[in-house]
Amino acid sequence: MKPMSNHEGFVLRLENFLPYRLVVAASLVSQATARTYATKYGIGIAEWRVIAQLGEFGTMTAKQIGTRSHMHKTKVSRAVATLTRKKMLAKRANRDDKREAFLSLSPIGLEIYESIAPAAQALSQRMFGEVSAEDRAAFERVLDTVTARAAALADTGAELPD
Repeated sequence: MKPMSNHEGFVLRLENFLPYRLVVAASLVSQATARTYATKYGIGIAEWRVIAQLGEFGTMTAKQIGTRSHMHKTKVSRAVATLTRKKMLAKRANRDDKREAFLSLSPIGLEIYESIAPAAQALSQRMFGEVSAEDRAAFERVLDTVTARAAALADTGAELPD
């Protein structure tokens, strides 16, 4: 499709715009990965992220999960409710703050994590396909740098230049 030519000035081409490209890549990767756990375990992307966080870090609060995974609190809350209903999570009240609970994987949740994690890691490796080790290392460095810069800009509330 040809860009419109009746605009004066600069035309933003989404296919070259970094935030758009990252969102598209992340969405496609998540969709590919989702097939691994959606069909077999009936959970979605948000639920898998909660399970993955708890599998990696152990007991956490919903707020900690949201912070680490960059998921909005309502998405975390819904995922936690779904996983609790499916008996994949264990909850323990926080005596110091009755509004939150400590979450951990139940035996069922741990079994699911131990089943999915290797498959997800293998899929991640497959996504790099024929990318050389050097290019993959460069990609990882660039992604780390861009992520750190974006976090710093988000923290400072930086605006687009005029």
